[in-house]
Amino acid sequence: MIKKRMTSPSALAAGKKPLLPALFLVLIVAGCLCCELFIPYDPAYMDLAHASEGPSRQFLFGTDTMGRDIFSMIWYGGRISLTIGLLATAVSALLAVLIGACSGLAPRWLDGLIMRLTEIILSVPNLLLVVLLQALWQQAGVLSISLVIGLTSWMSIAKVVRTEVRQLVHSDYVLASRCMGGGFFHILARHLAPNFFSSIMFMVIMNIRGAIVAESTLSFLGIGLPLEIISWGSMLSLTENSLLAGCWWIIVIPGLFLIATLMCITELGERFRGARSRRHSNL
Repeated sequence: MIKKRMTSPSALAAGKKPLLPALFLVLIVAGCLCCELFIPYDPAYMDLAHASEGPSRQFLFGTDTMGRDIFSMIWYGGRISLTIGLLATAVSALLAVLIGACSGLAPRWLDGLIMRLTEIILSVPNLLLVVLLQALWQQAGVLSISLVIGLTSWMSIAKVVRTEVRQLVHSDYVLASRCMGGGFFHILARHLAPNFFSSIMFMVIMNIRGAIVAESTLSFLGIGLPLEIISWGSMLSLTENSLLAGCWWIIVIPGLFLIATLMCITELGERFRGARSRRHSNL
């Protein structure tokens, strides 16, 4: 008798490719990168004669309290927000791989020390660490905020890397590489990273989302990017004035773009996690 393999609805849902979120995210990224080709106004130009105007044929998404065209600002500012997300994620991923691999290859006493320090840092609320470091840095810029966010978001990935390295360190190819004189970076790049990369891919993608949210939160709190550097976060920092003036479009339209982008990134991250879970279940 041949038994049919039953597939649950959740597994079927997990197997579906997120084509719509991926397409929407590609359109947003492409629009931000090529915004000079279609934005009608200089996003930094302050036209006080048209300040706080609602959406119209002249200004598709209206203007902010300083007369800047919101349609142009969204596409231009999205480039800055995505840049911060990618730079911060690159910093956090690099730190996580190096620290996690060092911990996984170290003797047990040193491994325990590194992990205890990591857990202590992880126990502190991430937003509190970001605000503290940014306040100490004082001067806010794209590079400084990216570094601050990256330096405070590596811990969870490092713990996963350490666990994966602990499982791989006694593999035949790693032992053979060590016997042949392979150094730390050679073993990490050639033998370890290719095997644990899929395990941390979901967390790396989620870090991009977290970095964009952190930048928006810092700008909302008034310690993020200055107003002259346009990003989705700095646009949302005008929330108080726009609500008091009844100008809903100043917060709603940039907020919708930010939320839609974050949802697309989350959907892609869930796709990677689902694919990894199915791969492990089939082993």
